[in-house]
Amino acid sequence: MPTMQVSRKVDYALRAVIYLSQHDGSRPLSAKEIASKRRIPIKFLEKIIRDLMHNGIVRSHRGAHGGYTLNREPGQITFQQVIEAIEGPISLNVCVAGQKDCSVFSSCNMQRVWQEGQRRVMEYFSETTLADLSQGVNTAAAPPV
Repeated sequence: MPTMQVSRKVDYALRAVIYLSQHDGSRPLSAKEIASKRRIPIKFLEKIIRDLMHNGIVRSHRGAHGGYTLNREPGQITFQQVIEAIEGPISLNVCVAGQKDCSVFSSCNMQRVWQEGQRRVMEYFSETTLADLSQGVNTAAAPPV
């Protein structure tokens, strides 16, 4: 049975940036090291890193001891920013993404539920930073159910 879940690409991106956040940035980490330590296929990671670099989350360092570091402090990078760098805007359903192409939009009584779910997800992802997880413990409060 299918479930609602983040994509493998987002999962790998979060694993990679969390790993980078756990290091002080004094030396760049190679894609090979990140892939090995976080169990990410190297070719997939290289594509993900390009997206993260394009969106200002990761910085590349060239040379014999080159690799990657975060472009900002871990406390300044949110889950929302990482997810949106990889997949674009987060949307639980088309009706909360500003699209009105749903055939039942005008008569749907679920829109309020989708909007509240969207609000809660966005609030949580925008408040949870890499720093919250860099010590291995998520210090952000879980959203109420």
